Amino acid sequence: MHMDLERLFIAENVGGIDLLFRAFVGILPLIVLAWGLFGAWPIKLILSAVSFWGLFTSITRHCLAYGLLGWSTAKKK
Repeated sequence: MHMDLERLFIAENVGGIDLLFRAFVGILPLIVLAWGLFGAWPIKLILSAVSFWGLFTSITRHCLAYGLLGWSTAKKK
């Protein structure tokens, strides 16, 4: 099975409400961490990972899972 590597790793596939949701999911854990609401390190690690995932996918406008599944919420050009 041949996969298009540009579509899989580079092409924008996140847009619209999905993009805003990912940005919100990235910012909310940062606020929780900044306020110090959780003291246990496993919770902090999970919140950091969720924050990174949300912000990274919203900034790059690309989600690897969407690429693997062939989904896209970005407008077609």
